[in-house]
Amino acid sequence: MRTKRLARIVFVAWRYGLDEFAASPEAPAGVRLACWCARALRLWQHPTAPRGQRLREALESLGPIFVKFGQVLSTRRDLLPEDVADELAKLQDQVPPFASDLAASEIERGLGRRIDECFASFERVPVASASIAQVHFATLPDGREVAVKVLRPDMQPAIERDLALLRAGGALLLKVSAEVRRLRPLEVVKQFDQYLHDELDLIREGANANQLRRNFAGTGLLRVPEIHWGHSATNVLTMERMHGIPISRLERLRAAGIDLKKLSRDGVEIFFTQVFRHGFFHADMHPGNILVGDRPEDFNRYIALDFGIVGTLSDVDKNYVAQNFVAFFRRDYRRIADLHIESGWVPEDTRVDELEGAVRTCCEPVFDRPLKDISLGVVLLRLFQASRRFSVEIQPQLVLLQKTLLNVEGLGRQLDPDLDLWVTAKPILERWMREQVGVTGLIDRFKEEAPQWSRMLPQLPRLVHAVLEQQARPIHQRHSATERLLKELIEEQRRTRRWVVLMAVMMLGAVLTALMLT
Repeated sequence: MRTKRLARIVFVAWRYGLDEFAASPEAPAGVRLACWCARALRLWQHPTAPRGQRLREALESLGPIFVKFGQVLSTRRDLLPEDVADELAKLQDQVPPFASDLAASEIERGLGRRIDECFASFERVPVASASIAQVHFATLPDGREVAVKVLRPDMQPAIERDLALLRAGGALLLKVSAEVRRLRPLEVVKQFDQYLHDELDLIREGANANQLRRNFAGTGLLRVPEIHWGHSATNVLTMERMHGIPISRLERLRAAGIDLKKLSRDGVEIFFTQVFRHGFFHADMHPGNILVGDRPEDFNRYIALDFGIVGTLSDVDKNYVAQNFVAFFRRDYRRIADLHIESGWVPEDTRVDELEGAVRTCCEPVFDRPLKDISLGVVLLRLFQASRRFSVEIQPQLVLLQKTLLNVEGLGRQLDPDLDLWVTAKPILERWMREQVGVTGLIDRFKEEAPQWSRMLPQLPRLVHAVLEQQARPIHQRHSATERLLKELIEEQRRTRRWVVLMAVMMLGAVLTALMLT
């Protein structure tokens, strides 16, 4: 079976002229000869379409797993040529549905009950179908409408088979093409492996949805469906059915009275709130995963769907992104270079002035356009590109962020061509930075540590007494103590010093709090 699949991949690669990607002058003579033979065998049928289009069409013909791989590959704009990345971004995840009987069997297997025991009604014709799963509408016994997402059967063996072939192909291309080596194919395959296995666990997707739902509870900005855990398993996810208009249907939105300008601004605010306030963001915000509410309870509000891919950012990541954006719009390229070095991602021997010059060369042309036309996603991409020549290893979560930001910008400007992304995003960035470095941030961090103080502070007098008592003993007695006791006392002394510092910081915090309240 694997041999047959490999033969199919080789045939598709030949048919679409993908040997072009391997035919580099530095490739071994055998590889160059094989590429020449492939071109000769095509006779007069030489492909004329651009290379990016041919790669996209080849992946589509190889089936759902390769389509998903192309989608993941399209997120690595820090590695891909622009023409290839643009074409791969066009890949659609719409594939023919699998049989309804198979879907019902998978649901029954996952839930351990018959369909008629789980649902009062179940629509056997799927409403949506993708490479990993498909969705059916149903009704719970209590009358609530739900959407049931079920994994395609036997996905695990198919995925493992194609992943093994992708790894083998990536390892081979590393040996034959310098251009492909720059794309780090094995790293991309590893990232793809992680995404696929995350999407194969629908419980994980449900947990992502719950977290996002909590984060936006009471905001009125984003609606996230409720997960019905009693009707969910690793291969089945049952969630509240959402009613709305696909965000790409602009005429329907206008006819329904939706305020597109407000919608575009809300989309930017939702994204930056996820990134800088929550550090947890929906990383698959293409139009197919977003509805706009047209009913009174959700009118003019975003409705999110499909939570298989989310991104997370640490405080270090958030600080890096926020300060880069602010420094860029101030044209403070020295600060951008310093941020790269402070992050620890740049080799130690990097000269900051050379990195500053590369950033300036990459970013300065952007300012030829009006500020409202500047893409923050492109800004981040340019920073990644400027870093590449200095062997900076851009972190995967930041690449995912950049891809999502491009989606958000494209969507926002489709809704409102006059959207000034910077005007919308700047207050959020500035507020976050004030919270991090100002008095408010200091007080918040004190509150976070307060539960630990209640446990540790009562021990402080005993520790201080033990250390002082030890210091008061005659020197000869102290020398006669056992080595173990000495080590314990030394450690206690160190802890005491730390607590003295902590008490001083607490006192400072109390003073600052009092000043703020007066």
